[in-house]
Amino acid sequence: MEQKRELTSVDLAALVEELGAFEGAKVDKAYLYGDDMVRLKMRDFDRGRMELVFEVGETKRAHTVAPERIPDAPGRPPQFAMMLRNRLSGADFVDVEQYEFDRILEFIFERDDGTTRIIVELFGQGNVAVTDGEYEVIDSLETVRLKSRTVVPGSRYEFPDTRTNPLTVSREAFDHEMNDSDTDVVRTLATQLNFGGLYAEEVCTRAGIEKAMDIEEADEGVYDRLYEAIERLALDIRNGNFEPRLYLEREEDGNNGDDDSDDGDDGDASEQVVDVTPFPLEEHEAEGLVADGYDSFLAALDDYFFRLELEEESAPDPTEQKPDFDEEVAKYERIIEQQQGAISGFEQEADDLREQAESLYAEYGLVDDILSTIQDAREQDRPWEDIEARFEEGAEQGIEAAEAVIDVDGSEGIVTVEVDGEYIDLVAHDGVEQNADRLYTEAKRVEEKKEGALAAIEDTREDLEDAKQRREQWDADDGDDEDEGDDEHADTDWLSMQSVPIRENEPWYDRFRWFHTSDDYLVIGGRNADQNEELVKKYLEPGDQVLHTQAHGGPVTVLKATDPSEASSSDIELPDSSIEEAAQFAVSYASVWKDGRYAGDVYAVDSDQVTKTPESGEYLEKGGFAIRGDRTYYDDTPVGVAVGIQCEPYTRVIGGPPSAIEGQAETMIELEPGRYAQADAAKRLYRQFREEFTDESFVRKIASPDRIQHFMPPGGSRVIDE
Repeated sequence: MEQKRELTSVDLAALVEELGAFEGAKVDKAYLYGDDMVRLKMRDFDRGRMELVFEVGETKRAHTVAPERIPDAPGRPPQFAMMLRNRLSGADFVDVEQYEFDRILEFIFERDDGTTRIIVELFGQGNVAVTDGEYEVIDSLETVRLKSRTVVPGSRYEFPDTRTNPLTVSREAFDHEMNDSDTDVVRTLATQLNFGGLYAEEVCTRAGIEKAMDIEEADEGVYDRLYEAIERLALDIRNGNFEPRLYLEREEDGNNGDDDSDDGDDGDASEQVVDVTPFPLEEHEAEGLVADGYDSFLAALDDYFFRLELEEESAPDPTEQKPDFDEEVAKYERIIEQQQGAISGFEQEADDLREQAESLYAEYGLVDDILSTIQDAREQDRPWEDIEARFEEGAEQGIEAAEAVIDVDGSEGIVTVEVDGEYIDLVAHDGVEQNADRLYTEAKRVEEKKEGALAAIEDTREDLEDAKQRREQWDADDGDDEDEGDDEHADTDWLSMQSVPIRENEPWYDRFRWFHTSDDYLVIGGRNADQNEELVKKYLEPGDQVLHTQAHGGPVTVLKATDPSEASSSDIELPDSSIEEAAQFAVSYASVWKDGRYAGDVYAVDSDQVTKTPESGEYLEKGGFAIRGDRTYYDDTPVGVAVGIQCEPYTRVIGGPPSAIEGQAETMIELEPGRYAQADAAKRLYRQFREEFTDESFVRKIASPDRIQHFMPPGGSRVIDE
């Protein structure tokens, strides 16, 4: 029997009766898992902590969940979750209703500043819409634009067309619906009366009516018995006369070889959950299903969906058992590599800080002159802008101290100077000795971090050796798996794996826009003016290329010749293919895409042609920069973005030019400018990725719509060939 994954209208009618007992509970916090599960953490004054869950994806459910079964909270709350928190924190749960006999629940919450309605659609594609007290949509997981109804932020929420409610139907209306049918009795109850297949059969069984009876053969006596069975069912729901059942199907895996035995020993048998109902069903008893009773329907629902998920996760997959050891070993090796890199970084950082401090003493007179000039000016209440202008004038006149000043940040009281080729940030109100002492102290603090990392790496090495020993023991105990181990080096079919191992990595550039070219060069771009400013001032090094669109509003795009942790070099010749991909990246994440255009002009310059120092009469806004010298133009560069899921060496979402992403992602989806808003397009991609991977939980963990949106261009998009 197929396992139940969606609640029926009868289930929801019973559910509403039991949820009413929680009226008055207060909302603490809201969460969104993936793009289809909402969790409300609440406090009921009689029962304590209460967890309410709505899921509207492939599984469609709404019920309370035991706190110990709640999954860990997602990392960064997306916009929808933040909106719920802002509207519901501290609100009272005042009511829950089922819309007609449809699979729609309406949860109502009140706070001093207004009413919030959460409308959960447990049919079709599923949806959760949040409205105010007047049904104006604040936000929804899905936007709906159909001829029959619209669910769009800013508009009034529209319910689907009303259907017959069999639990409240009058006898006259019942007769009319039955007489209007041209099929058999059970199909008429399922469709005309909206019972659905299971409860249509149950009504027939309780009424003692043959399901396949042609409607034309049904007389007044048949209608009487059917209507009485429906009335009894409706009365049980209204009065809360529930006897919840969780139904299990027994699967025989073998027997004990004694066919004549009647001692109850069925040999090796396994049971799987197949249904959960608010009262016993004669239909299920006739099918021989095993039934477990529960005190409440909510408890039965919680247990059913928990066991359903547990069965899916524990489904045997021999091909995935052994690689778990390899993944554990690989994880510790990655951690050690990262720790070694951190240690090297700490050593270099401490050395650099000490060298900076020594440089201050080596150029004591020059640095003292700069600091004294600033301090004297501030004592005279001269604004920072005047101080900066004075240094610029002095630099034009060839004054050595003024030429050494790179930047003056009045908001922080910091002056950046160049001493012996090093940029050093100085606290303007301190003297040379105080600034040098600060650098020495910082170097000491960094070295202490290095000592902590050294201790941590020893612990990790012990964990690594332990994992290797357990793997060797496993191999020794099960030599038959040797051939399977040899296949580990073959291509892995990630899409078909039942459980894809998570290999997390958060690189330093993850907060920017980024991708690796098909030649494995890093390209990073700013998301806003602050990041554009940071890229030019902090990460632009000799040998790098800077690309920018002719159109206004494009990101600063830097094609890195080397990693910031490596020695920079102007001798590296960047491949044309990488430059072209960086150009496509620059134009795709600019206003060109947002304006719905398919191509734009891009120019490229060397890093030494970029400056933050304007010419006399020039003005550079925040995030802007000046170019000196010739530019190389890439006219009519086509836009193009693909978003993909990478499975090795790390599991993560990646995005950028299709030619680059294609070789790095296990699967990818190409985009072009289109009509779907960024958030809506991200949800479409998320659903498509979930369909491609057997392990849907893997997609939910590493490729949420919020994370996918991180790699999408600003403005509307559509999937190519969709």
